[in-house]
Amino acid sequence: MNQPHNLVELFFDAVERFSTKRAALRYKANGVWRDITHQELSRRVHHAALGLLQLGVQPGERVGILSPNRPEWAMADYASLLAGCVDVPIYPTLPPKHISYILRDAGVIALFVSDPEQYAKVAQIRSEVPALRYVIPFDDVPGAEDVFPFQRLLQIGAAAEPRYPTLIADARNADPEAVVTLIYTSGTTGDPKGVMLTHRNFCTNVCSALEMFSVGPDDSCLSLLPLSHSFERMGGHYTMFHAGTTINYAESMDTISADLLAVKPTVTLAVPRLFEKIYARVLDAAVSGGAVKRRLFFWSRRTGERWADLVLARQPVPAGLRFATRVADRLVFRKLRARTGGRIKFFVSGGAPLAPEIAKFFFAARLPILEGYGLTETTPVVSINTLEAPRIGTVGRPIPGVEVHIAEDGEILVRGPNVMAGYYNKPEATAEMVDADGWLHTGDVGEFDADGYLRITDRKKDLIKTAGGKYVAPQPIENLVKTSKYVLNALVLGERRKFPIIVVVPNPDAVQAFARERGLVYRDLASALKQPDVVAKLEREVMLKLRDLASYEMPKKILFLEKDFSIEAGELTPKLSVKRRVVEEHYRDRIDQLYEQAEHVQPEAAKAES
Repeated sequence: MNQPHNLVELFFDAVERFSTKRAALRYKANGVWRDITHQELSRRVHHAALGLLQLGVQPGERVGILSPNRPEWAMADYASLLAGCVDVPIYPTLPPKHISYILRDAGVIALFVSDPEQYAKVAQIRSEVPALRYVIPFDDVPGAEDVFPFQRLLQIGAAAEPRYPTLIADARNADPEAVVTLIYTSGTTGDPKGVMLTHRNFCTNVCSALEMFSVGPDDSCLSLLPLSHSFERMGGHYTMFHAGTTINYAESMDTISADLLAVKPTVTLAVPRLFEKIYARVLDAAVSGGAVKRRLFFWSRRTGERWADLVLARQPVPAGLRFATRVADRLVFRKLRARTGGRIKFFVSGGAPLAPEIAKFFFAARLPILEGYGLTETTPVVSINTLEAPRIGTVGRPIPGVEVHIAEDGEILVRGPNVMAGYYNKPEATAEMVDADGWLHTGDVGEFDADGYLRITDRKKDLIKTAGGKYVAPQPIENLVKTSKYVLNALVLGERRKFPIIVVVPNPDAVQAFARERGLVYRDLASALKQPDVVAKLEREVMLKLRDLASYEMPKKILFLEKDFSIEAGELTPKLSVKRRVVEEHYRDRIDQLYEQAEHVQPEAAKAES
C-alpha cells in the first residue's frame, strides 16, 4: 500500500481498493448485526460533507463530535475531512461543564451528538456557547426544536451534489500539513489543551504502525475504546480502514464479552484495564471452583509461564514441557481463547502500563498482547512490540521514522512526523512541550535495553520524593496491587512525607464473596470495611502483592475507600487516568490521620515488611 498524502486520500483509496468487500463497518441494531459497505459509507460521507457546506460551515471551522462509537461517528469524521473542517471529538462520558469548556475553547460552530442523552447535556450549556449554531443528532430527539437531524443533513447534501462536482477531487489534494482535528488532552492537572494534529501526523503514523504489525481485508476488529481517544482514532479507525479490515462497533462497554463472542475479531485494541478484568475473572473462577480446580489452574499457569519464558527467549522447549503445555491448554487456556471469540491473532494494548504477569498469562494462552507507547501529542504511537519478537515488560521498539532519545534525567524525548503541530491557541504551552530542535518532552521516564526495546519506568511528574529524599515510582506498585482480584483501583501517595502509603478501592464482588464464605453480613462495601476480618483479609492480599518491594518503596499504611474514583467527582480523566492531586485533596483528612497514627503505632504493613 502506498502512503496517502492526507486522510481524504486514505479514505477514498480504501473505498476503491475494497469495493468488493462485504462490509467496511458493522454495528448492532435491534439485536441484529448489520453491515455498511464501502460504497454506502462513501455515499453518506459525501452527502454529510455537502450538508455541512450547505449549512454554511466553512473550511477550517471547527465541528464537534459528541458520541459513543458507532458508524455515524466515522461518517461525521470523514465528512468533516472532506469539507475541509477541523473536527473536535469529545468524550461522551464528560459532564456538561467540561463539554462547555471544550466547545468554547475550540470555537465549535456545529456539533454532532449521538442521542437524547448527549443532547440533554448540550442543552444545559448551550447558552454558554454562543458560537454553536447547529446541533446535529444522529438519533431522533423528541420535542427538540433547536436541532438539525443527521438524516436531514444527508438529504440537503444529496440535493446539493450537482453543485459541487469537484469536491472530492479537490479534497484529495488537501495540504498534508493542514490541521484536521483538535483532540483535547484529558490532563491530570489543569484545563485540557487542544492538541492540533495534521493529515501528515496521522498518515505517517498509520503507515509506520502497519510496518510493525500486519492486518488486512481478511481481518476483523472490535472497536471498543472511545474514538475520541487518539489511540482508537489512529489504530482502530484510520489504520483498520486503510488496511481494509472490517470495523465492528461494540454495542457498549457493558457488552464487550458478548460482542467478542458475536464478532469473533482477529484483532482488538484495548487498555490494560480490560485485560486485568479478564484475568481477574478467570482467576476468581479458578479459586472459587474447589480445591482440585484451583490446583489444576495454578499448575496450568506455571506450566504456561515456563513455556512462555522459553519461547520469548527464543530457546527450545523440551518435549516434556510441550506435552504439559498441551494439557494446560486443554484445561485453562483454550477456554480463555473461546471467551475472546476464538479467532484473536493479537491484541494491542496502550494508554497505561500492562502488568507483565498478565501479559505473560495471555501469551501462554496464545493471545499475545502487543504493548505499545505513545501520547495524544504523538498521534499517538511512538513504539510498539511486534508479533515476531515481543518483549514483555517493554513497549517495543520505536516505529519507523520516529526518533526516541533518553534525556540525562531519564525523560523520554520524541521527534518525528507524528509530533503534533502544537496546542490550539497556546503557544507558550507548545514551547514548553516541544523544544527548538523539534524534540517533544513526554514527561515519561524510561530506558532502552541492550536490544533497543523501550521500557517505561514512570511519569516524571508522578515520581514521589519522600521526606528522606528517596524517589518512588508509583505506577509499578499500583499495577502490582491491581492484579489482585480483591482490588479495583490503587494509588500510591507520599510526596514529601516520611514514607509512602497506598489508597486502595476494594472489589465489592470479591469482598462480598469472602464475607459469605466467612458467614459475615454483607450489606455494602462501606459496612464490610468496618469488619476486622474483611480489613485483615484485604491487607494480606495487598501486602502479598508488594512483598518484593524495596523497604523505601513499601507503603507503610493502607487506606481503603468505600467507592471507586470517578469522572464526576473530578478524580479521573476521560481516559480513566487517576488525578493524583485531586484524590489526595478529597481524602486529605483521612490521609493525614493515617500518618499521625503511624507516628505512634507500627502499622501492619511495616510488620509485614519486617
